[in-house]
Amino acid sequence: MIPLQDLLATGSGALVGFVLGLIGGGGSILAVPLLVYVVGVKSPHVAIGTSAVAVAVSALANLIGHARIGNVKWRCAIVFAMAGTIGAALGSTFGKHFDGERLLVLFGVVMIVIAMLMLRGGGQSGDVEVRLTRKTAAKLMPLLMAYGVSVGALAGFFGIGGGFLVVPGIVAATGMPLIFAIGSSLVSVFAFGLTTATNYAVSGLIDWSLVAFFIGGGIIGGFGGQRLAVILADKKRALSSVFAAVVALVGAYVVWRGLTA
Repeated sequence: MIPLQDLLATGSGALVGFVLGLIGGGGSILAVPLLVYVVGVKSPHVAIGTSAVAVAVSALANLIGHARIGNVKWRCAIVFAMAGTIGAALGSTFGKHFDGERLLVLFGVVMIVIAMLMLRGGGQSGDVEVRLTRKTAAKLMPLLMAYGVSVGALAGFFGIGGGFLVVPGIVAATGMPLIFAIGSSLVSVFAFGLTTATNYAVSGLIDWSLVAFFIGGGIIGGFGGQRLAVILADKKRALSSVFAAVVALVGAYVVWRGLTA
């Protein structure tokens, strides 16, 4: 029989993959608390490193799915990801040396703040034809790079994919519709997760036995999330509001656990 911890890791990975496929972010912010409080990983730093690997692979699988249906603005996505990778490397380096319990408390606070911002988020309006070209580079490049570095630094510090920040960041920088920002954000989620995972792997802070089960569940869940994202694209605001409530509740729980540890 499969050990209970492996089953819990598979189920947790499926949830993360589903949300990544559905809204491009947010699923990764659940990975660390799921590994710590559901799967039972003792070290917050090991949970961060393990989740970074799993989120990176799940994001890649979801990226392939979104790319097949044309939801990725590749040039904008690549510039944002390259700038963000620099920030992720710096953020993850600092995060490794931060007290584990305090890191979890800060992580929970960030979840609550992001949930509030998600509730104030916009709808589906945007420029479908937006492209990064020679004519638009002067306007788009500075914004893509500024948002990318900032989001990457936060993603690396907290050991998250950062999609919940990448999506609004890309929308703010380019004005593209939300469904395209979701697909494009997965380039950054993959890059940030891979950068953070490499940094933690060097320090031996990854539980490789759990990674495989988490990834397996993530790929299965991601397929369902992608399908639902296409079907409910016109109701993304409602979906984001519901998910924001979930993020806020999980964030409050993480803060409580961190303060009482």
